[in-house]
Amino acid sequence: MLEKSNDNYITIFQVDSFTDKPFKGNPAAVCVLDKPLTNLVMQKIAAEMNVSETAFATPAHKSGIINSERFSIRWFTPTCETNVGSHATLAAAKVIYEVFENKSETLVFYNNGNDIPVARKGAFLQLDYPAARFKKTNMTEYLADALRLEQTGIIEDFMEAVECPNPKMLLLRFRNQNSIKMITPDFFDLHQIQVSLGYDQVIVTARGEDRYDIVSRTFTPALGIDEDPVSGSAHTLLTPYWCALLNKKSLLAYQDSKRGGELIVELQEDPRGFRHRVLLSGKSIIVMEALISLEPTGLY
Repeated sequence: MLEKSNDNYITIFQVDSFTDKPFKGNPAAVCVLDKPLTNLVMQKIAAEMNVSETAFATPAHKSGIINSERFSIRWFTPTCETNVGSHATLAAAKVIYEVFENKSETLVFYNNGNDIPVARKGAFLQLDYPAARFKKTNMTEYLADALRLEQTGIIEDFMEAVECPNPKMLLLRFRNQNSIKMITPDFFDLHQIQVSLGYDQVIVTARGEDRYDIVSRTFTPALGIDEDPVSGSAHTLLTPYWCALLNKKSLLAYQDSKRGGELIVELQEDPRGFRHRVLLSGKSIIVMEALISLEPTGLY
């Protein structure tokens, strides 16, 4: 690891999540720190990195980064703090395990009272999330226009819409993978609709082809990123939705963005009838390590 790290410099990593190939998957920036930064500094760093999410992780105990099992974590997009950050959490775990050589079998990240366990499973890291609850809804004419479904000739391939209330996500199922490949949204209009309806993510999905059970794309212009390269949080909704449709407990999922990414997802049902869990497993690779100088800004 780069040695020049003090109050005027911090080390930052860029990690490609849900892939084992550089420049694929979803890039996240990661800072693992002994003490937290101010909100202003974290937001400025996230804007400078300009990837879908930058994660800031701090050990919860005085045992330090190497020995701690619990870490606080916060996630920032280039424009705002967000309450979801699955691929950035995976990236943070990758850095803590590989760079800082933490020996814990499971790390627990917490944010706003919610724990996110990340376990080592061979070459994979596995995140554990509550399964999203969903209900059927309708796709509005305005949303269809923003997704340019008429213009691209795939409005007839639309099959069903469901929504999750928390976090607010909308899922649109289409007939086949080619349908979702052809979607070319008007992101200005889609941004306005997401803001007005309160949706953090608009997910389009279809049955997979070849080796994949399902494929999807995720649009998030309201969060400052037009299309999320690979969204783990979207799969907390995709997993229970498709497992019910396909009568399966485990799926191989592909996010069909320009970068592409692969996840193994598993639905764990609670025998007591409480909230089910979703296990998201993926690989990741560190592609960059750098130092950020805070001294000239006077912001530290």
